[in-house]
Amino acid sequence: MAMDNLINGRRIAATIHDETSARVSLLKDRGVIPRLIFIRIGEDPASRVYVGMKEKKSQELGIDSQTLVLGEQTTQDQLLEIISQHNADPSVHGILVQAPLPRHIDETIIYSAVSPSKDVDGFHPVNVGKLMLNQSGGFMPCTPAGVHELLIRSDISMEGAEVVVLGRGNIVGKPMAAILIQKAKTANATVTVCHSRTRNIAEHCRRADIIVAAIGMPQFLKADMVKKGVVIMDVGVNRIPDSTTKSGTRLVGDVDFDAIQPIAKAITPNPGGVGPMTIAMLLKNTVQAAEQPVMNG
Repeated sequence: MAMDNLINGRRIAATIHDETSARVSLLKDRGVIPRLIFIRIGEDPASRVYVGMKEKKSQELGIDSQTLVLGEQTTQDQLLEIISQHNADPSVHGILVQAPLPRHIDETIIYSAVSPSKDVDGFHPVNVGKLMLNQSGGFMPCTPAGVHELLIRSDISMEGAEVVVLGRGNIVGKPMAAILIQKAKTANATVTVCHSRTRNIAEHCRRADIIVAAIGMPQFLKADMVKKGVVIMDVGVNRIPDSTTKSGTRLVGDVDFDAIQPIAKAITPNPGGVGPMTIAMLLKNTVQAAEQPVMNG
């Protein structure tokens, strides 16, 4: 089948980057340079790659970014002190503490320590609360916000749609459901959240007009679990063995793409679907953070 039902996350992310770059230029005309601080602890290979990609793209858009690399033995109190210093620095607009954190550091405490006005990841309880209450001025978590933008910019109607979110995590599943149930023109969906304790997941999925897969299990969603004409948003990032590749592994999503793509109305590839949107929404949030003092001033 032709690949005309693919949702091109790279292309849509590039459009958002252009919009963000234009906003950066307007801020610079007013003497404001958006500034983003990445904090990475230890040498987790995936974290190094993710932070590197985020920093590279932020600099391309004219955002002043800096990565602080801390040792694996950094204590929670030391990390809190570094966050406090950047909270107090008016030249810093965004602070991102890259997960995963070492076991001896409580991520709930760390994410709550970042000032809500600089929490460009959207993890602070204040921003989570604003999302739940549909209040303006907060930051949405980047991945679910990116999925939402993909749906909007692909002209996929959410009004009255049956949506299944696979996964109930704090980073994707819960905020995704909150975004889609809002009383808003680009939401108004009926959302079912499925998880590891859900009975008859396939029955829920077969009813869905839209499925957001964020369950963290490689190729979990099979063709016999969906109806013809479904819209699939694959958030998963899983590494599976593949003897044909140089590394001996390859990345796949939570969706059996080859089997489902021929029957889907629209589907995100993986990679090249949701992933690029996460970075696009992070940098959009950073510029929003830089704009707020200007607008309030």
